[in-house]
Parts: sequence; structure tokens; C-alpha cells
Amino acid sequence: MDQRWMDAVFLHWRIPESVAARFMPRGVQPDTFDGSSWAGLIGFRMKEAGIGRGPGIPYLGSFNEVNVRLYSREPDGTRGVVFLSLDSNRLPVVLAARAAGIPYVWSRTGYAPPSARTPVTSYSVRRFRRGASSTFRATADLGRPVEDPLSTHLTARFGLHSVFRGQTLYIPNTHRPWPLYPAELLELDDRLMGAAGIAVEGPPESVLYSPGVRTQFGRPRFLGH
Repeated sequence: MDQRWMDAVFLHWRIPESVAARFMPRGVQPDTFDGSSWAGLIGFRMKEAGIGRGPGIPYLGSFNEVNVRLYSREPDGTRGVVFLSLDSNRLPVVLAARAAGIPYVWSRTGYAPPSARTPVTSYSVRRFRRGASSTFRATADLGRPVEDPLSTHLTARFGLHSVFRGQTLYIPNTHRPWPLYPAELLELDDRLMGAAGIAVEGPPESVLYSPGVRTQFGRPRFLGH
């Protein structure tokens, strides 16, 4: 699948490696940096998702997404993402992804773009039946690109680990490095982390913004195959 991920806001907290280990699929372990595992709350806009390099699928190929994720590593060093939840406002996408073992949740997922007058990017999630919610707003400093090792560790993830029919699956992903900028968090009211089983306190240690990348998923493989 070829797609674009746009207007991404990355919020990250340190968590103990022992906490992250509880969520790792069989055969992978937490990937750490500076002695810690990291938990992320990320909002972005999916644009023009399509099959192969063909055109994006109308309506279903573009939507807002907010996900909670951890970071994983195979014994050979292959790094990936482990998603704990992914909220989207496209029900068919949610159903298809859940059938493949990816924990999507159907929610009211909103996005407010930055403008010349208000350079703030906002995301919101309202799960149905009074479920968990989240709101966060950040403003980016687009005059200062970021390339520090921690920011690269948290964003340069070229695949995901999940579980499908009881086996650990790796789905590779290719894209250019995210163009990253430091951001200031203006508002955060989040319940998605707690709903996913991750307890964090205080403001995130890392707040980043990216205008986006074009990316493509490759052929999945089962670990050990």
C-alpha cells in the first residue's frame, strides 16, 4: 500500500522497559534509548492510501488517525512499532485492519490545521459509548530542523510488529526520513494512554512536528519464517 502521512504531531514519554515488555509480541523485545522504553501518542492525517502505486482510494484512503505505540526490536536488530491502539473515523478501514490483527478503534477523530494566523496543529479523539478521549494541540518551530538521536530513534521506524492468528508478524515500511521540527505543546487532555494500559505522568519529554512523508508497505513476514 502506497500512502502519505501528513501533519504529524509526536508526543513521547519515558516508561520502564519492564512495562513495555508486557505488550511485546512473542519473539521481539522493547527497543530502548537512554536506558528507557518510550511510549508515543501520535496524531496525523492519512492521505491517498491505495493499493500498490496506484491512485488513492476515494474517501476510504484519507482519514485522521491518532495512535498509541511502543517500540520493538527483533534479535537480529530489526526495529519496529507495536501499536496498542489506532483511532480512526473510517469504519470500513477499522474493520479491515482489525481482521488483520491491528487494533484499530472507530472513533470521532478530528483535525484542525495550522494557518498563517494560528500556526497550531490540533487532534482530537472521542470514542463512542463514552469511551476514552484525547485532545492535544501543538505549535511547531519550522525554522529549526531536528536531527538528534532521540528524535530519529522515535520516528525512523521502518515496519511494525503485530500478532496474526497467534503468530508474530512483521510488516516492512519504506519512506524517507521524517522532516522533523521541535514543537511546543499547548494543550493535552489524554485518556488513550491509560486506556491502552500505559501510565504516564507530566508533560511528554519529546514533542515533534512533521509536515509528512510518502510511504509504502511491503510484503509481511512471520517471525521465524
